[in-house]
Amino acid sequence: MTKFVYKMENILSIKYKMEDQAKTAYGLARMKLSEEEEKLTALKNKVTMYQERKRNLVQSKLKLFDICKCEEAIDIVKHHISLQQLAVKKAEKQLENARIRLNVTMMERKTHEKLKENALTNYFIEYEAEERKEIDELVSFKYNNPADN
Repeated sequence: MTKFVYKMENILSIKYKMEDQAKTAYGLARMKLSEEEEKLTALKNKVTMYQERKRNLVQSKLKLFDICKCEEAIDIVKHHISLQQLAVKKAEKQLENARIRLNVTMMERKTHEKLKENALTNYFIEYEAEERKEIDELVSFKYNNPADN
Protein backbone atom coordinates (compact mmCIF):
# COMPACT_ATOMS: atom_id res chain seq x y z
CA MET A 1 0.00 0.00 0.00
CA THR A 2 1.11 3.54 -0.60
CA LYS A 3 2.57 5.91 1.97
CA PHE A 4 0.11 8.11 3.87
CA VAL A 5 -0.25 11.53 2.27
CA TYR A 6 -2.57 14.13 3.76
CA LYS A 7 -4.10 15.97 0.83
CA MET A 8 -4.54 19.23 2.75
CA GLU A 9 -1.06 19.31 4.31
CA ASN A 10 -0.29 22.63 2.60
CA ILE A 11 -3.42 24.16 4.16
CA LEU A 12 -2.37 22.86 7.56
CA SER A 13 1.08 24.40 7.18
CA ILE A 14 -0.56 27.71 6.21
CA LYS A 15 -2.72 27.47 9.35
CA TYR A 16 0.45 27.00 11.44
CA LYS A 17 1.96 30.11 9.85
CA MET A 18 -1.24 32.09 10.40
CA GLU A 19 -1.28 31.03 14.03
CA ASP A 20 2.33 32.15 14.45
CA GLN A 21 1.45 35.52 12.91
CA ALA A 22 -1.55 35.86 15.21
CA LYS A 23 0.63 35.06 18.22
CA THR A 24 3.12 37.70 17.12
CA ALA A 25 0.34 40.26 16.64
CA TYR A 26 -1.05 39.43 20.08
CA GLY A 27 2.37 39.86 21.64
CA LEU A 28 2.84 43.22 19.94
CA ALA A 29 -0.60 44.37 21.06
CA ARG A 30 0.25 43.25 24.60
CA MET A 31 3.48 45.24 24.51
CA LYS A 32 1.67 48.30 23.15
CA LEU A 33 -0.88 48.10 25.98
CA SER A 34 1.91 47.84 28.54
CA GLU A 35 3.65 50.89 27.06
CA GLU A 36 0.45 52.92 27.12
CA GLU A 37 -0.24 51.92 30.72
CA GLU A 38 3.31 52.91 31.69
CA LYS A 39 2.83 56.32 30.05
CA LEU A 40 -0.43 56.76 31.96
CA THR A 41 1.28 55.87 35.24
CA ALA A 42 4.07 58.35 34.50
CA LEU A 43 1.54 61.10 33.82
CA LYS A 44 -0.32 60.34 37.04
CA ASN A 45 2.98 60.51 38.93
CA LYS A 46 3.69 63.84 37.26
CA VAL A 47 0.33 65.23 38.43
CA THR A 48 1.08 64.05 41.95
CA MET A 49 4.46 65.75 41.80
CA TYR A 50 2.93 69.02 40.58
CA GLN A 51 0.25 68.88 43.26
CA GLU A 52 2.91 68.36 45.91
CA ARG A 53 4.90 71.23 44.50
CA LYS A 54 1.82 73.46 44.52
CA ARG A 55 1.12 72.47 48.13
CA ASN A 56 4.69 73.44 49.07
CA LEU A 57 4.39 76.74 47.21
CA VAL A 58 1.14 77.59 48.97
CA GLN A 59 2.63 76.79 52.38
CA SER A 60 5.81 78.80 51.82
CA LYS A 61 6.02 82.41 50.66
CA LEU A 62 3.13 83.21 48.44
CA LYS A 63 4.52 83.37 44.92
CA LEU A 64 1.38 83.84 42.91
CA PHE A 65 3.09 83.41 39.54
CA ASP A 66 4.63 80.07 40.51
CA ILE A 67 1.33 78.85 41.97
CA CYS A 68 -0.59 79.76 38.77
CA LYS A 69 2.13 78.16 36.68
CA CYS A 70 1.86 74.98 38.75
CA GLU A 71 -1.96 74.94 38.43
CA GLU A 72 -1.67 75.31 34.66
CA ALA A 73 0.83 72.46 34.56
CA ILE A 74 -1.57 70.31 36.55
CA ASP A 75 -4.42 71.10 34.15
CA ILE A 76 -2.23 70.34 31.13
CA VAL A 77 -1.06 67.03 32.57
CA LYS A 78 -4.63 66.10 33.50
CA HIS A 79 -5.61 66.74 29.88
CA HIS A 80 -2.73 64.49 28.78
CA ILE A 81 -3.96 61.87 31.24
CA SER A 82 -7.42 61.88 29.69
CA LEU A 83 -5.86 61.50 26.23
CA GLN A 84 -3.63 58.73 27.50
CA GLN A 85 -6.60 56.92 29.03
CA LEU A 86 -8.19 56.93 25.58
CA ALA A 87 -4.96 55.52 24.14
CA VAL A 88 -5.00 52.77 26.79
CA LYS A 89 -8.60 51.89 25.94
CA LYS A 90 -7.69 51.77 22.25
CA ALA A 91 -4.74 49.49 23.01
CA GLU A 92 -7.02 47.26 25.11
CA LYS A 93 -9.44 46.96 22.18
CA GLN A 94 -6.59 46.11 19.84
CA LEU A 95 -5.37 43.49 22.30
CA GLU A 96 -8.85 41.99 22.53
CA ASN A 97 -9.14 41.89 18.72
CA ALA A 98 -5.73 40.22 18.48
CA ARG A 99 -6.79 37.67 21.11
CA ILE A 100 -9.97 36.89 19.17
CA ARG A 101 -8.01 36.47 15.93
CA LEU A 102 -5.55 34.22 17.73
CA ASN A 103 -8.36 32.06 19.11
CA VAL A 104 -9.95 31.76 15.67
CA THR A 105 -6.69 30.75 14.01
CA MET A 106 -5.98 28.24 16.77
CA MET A 107 -9.42 26.68 16.31
CA GLU A 108 -8.89 26.48 12.54
CA ARG A 109 -5.50 24.84 13.05
CA LYS A 110 -6.91 22.36 15.54
CA THR A 111 -9.73 21.56 13.14
CA HIS A 112 -7.25 20.76 10.36
CA GLU A 113 -5.12 18.71 12.76
CA LYS A 114 -8.22 16.73 13.71
CA LEU A 115 -9.03 16.20 10.02
CA LYS A 116 -5.48 14.95 9.49
CA GLU A 117 -5.80 12.57 12.45
CA ASN A 118 -9.10 11.25 11.06
CA ALA A 119 -7.54 10.79 7.63
CA LEU A 120 -4.62 8.91 9.19
CA THR A 121 -7.01 6.69 11.17
CA ASN A 122 -8.97 5.93 8.00
CA TYR A 123 -5.70 5.17 6.20
CA PHE A 124 -4.71 2.64 8.89
CA ILE A 125 -8.16 1.04 8.79
CA GLU A 126 -7.95 0.67 5.00
CA TYR A 127 -4.37 -0.58 5.26
CA GLU A 128 -5.34 -3.28 7.81
CA ALA A 129 -8.35 -4.29 5.69
CA GLU A 130 -6.13 -4.63 2.63
CA GLU A 131 -3.61 -6.70 4.59
CA ARG A 132 -6.37 -9.02 5.83
CA LYS A 133 -7.64 -9.37 2.30
CA GLU A 134 -4.17 -10.31 1.02
CA ILE A 135 -3.70 -12.82 3.84
CA ASP A 136 -7.12 -14.34 3.11
CA GLU A 137 -6.22 -14.62 -0.58
CA LEU A 138 -2.92 -16.31 0.25
CA VAL A 139 -4.60 -18.73 2.65
CA SER A 140 -7.40 -19.55 0.23
CA PHE A 141 -4.91 -20.00 -2.63
CA LYS A 142 -2.81 -22.34 -0.52
CA TYR A 143 -5.69 -24.58 0.54
CA ASN A 144 -7.73 -24.41 -2.67
CA ASN A 145 -4.91 -25.05 -5.13
CA PRO A 146 -5.07 -28.75 -6.12
CA ALA A 147 -1.60 -28.70 -7.67
CA ASP A 148 0.10 -28.41 -4.30
CA ASN A 149 -1.85 -31.34 -2.75
